Parts: sequence; C-alpha cells; structure tokens
Amino acid sequence: MPTYVAFLRAINLGAKRKFPKGDIVRVVEGVGFTDVETHINTGNVRFTTPMRSRAKIETTLEDAFAADRGFEVPAIVFTTAELKAIAAEASALSAKNPGLERHYVYLLKDEPPQAAVARIAETATEAGEMLVRGRAGHALLGPGYQAGNVDPLNAAKLLGIATSRNVNVIMTLADKWC
Repeated sequence: MPTYVAFLRAINLGAKRKFPKGDIVRVVEGVGFTDVETHINTGNVRFTTPMRSRAKIETTLEDAFAADRGFEVPAIVFTTAELKAIAAEASALSAKNPGLERHYVYLLKDEPPQAAVARIAETATEAGEMLVRGRAGHALLGPGYQAGNVDPLNAAKLLGIATSRNVNVIMTLADKWC
C-alpha cells in the first residue's frame, strides 16, 4: 500500500486554528488511512492508503479536517519518493550555497506555471533568492536576510497554495519516513 506525507497549512497559529497532533492522527485514521504518524506540532503527517490520486487524498483529508475543526486546513500531499527527492534537492542547494542564514522549503499544492516561476526568479536580491523545483520552492536566504520577515523576497505569495518548513524539518522527515 502506498505511503504518503501530508503537510498541513496554517494550523496552530493563534488561538483559533489549534489542531494538536493527537487530533490529526484521530482524523486521518477516521477516514480509513493507516500507519498514521505525526512529527512535531506543525502539521506533518505520514500515512498509508490504497488511494492513488493525490487530489482525492487531499480532498478526503481537507473535508475531514474541516468537519472536525470547523475551519479549512489545506493539505499538500507527496509520496515518500517525492519527499525524498525534495530533501535531496534541498541538500544539494544548501551545499551549493554555503553561508545561508536560512533555507526554507515551500511545499506547493500545484506546480506553478512558467510565467509565475519567471516572476519568482526576478525577486532575487542580495538577501537571497527563491528557486522553484516542481512542487517545491527553496527560499535561500543569505546574511542580508532580516529575521522575522516571513517573505523577505515577496516571492512566496507567487507560489499559490503552499506551506513552508525549515530545511532541517524536511531532511528529518525524509530520513525518518522515506
């Protein structure tokens, strides 16, 4: 049975969007998925399901999350092979760019159109750049990066529906689940 990893967007932000790990597991198991496991409380969940359609898996999760929580929770799903490839790309980019202040990986619901990728490339500054690789965007932020600025390049808003993780979380999940 295939194994997938879902990255949940915009949970555990403020008082009204709480979604503890135990509740995530309960809801994912409640839709019939098995071998459910979470990692830290930022919406990373691994599971198996006989479903093969990413869109169907995402819709199943999103409908169940909304029913349980009372608010929308976008789910961005990857196979473990896709996550492993994203982690390998992240590792290569980090090695190619020593001295980064931060490296965030934006996980995308859909691959952005080429016109958006070109606009994203144009946002590069001395503070860093965003590189899009399929359904992943890599924010490579150098010493000019201002801590606390969520989108210093103004590129993330061009990605579409996305959620970000620190590169260390991506590497840990790939090691743990792939």
